[in-house]
Amino acid sequence: MELMIEEENCTTPKHCQIPMVSECPPTPKKKRSDRRIKMDPPKSGYFNPPDLDALFAVGYRAGACV
Repeated sequence: MELMIEEENCTTPKHCQIPMVSECPPTPKKKRSDRRIKMDPPKSGYFNPPDLDALFAVGYRAGACV
């Protein structure tokens, strides 16, 4: 009989329970882009290889696009 009485009084302590969240957390904020900083062009200019046009040149092939 004593075992039955002890089992009825066993409960989970309230301080161990995870509290219920009442509302969702706010969405994360986007980082602000810093467009105020503008970089100056290089003093010596941009690299301009002499054969750059040859790299992207399209050769004519007869009957390719008919």
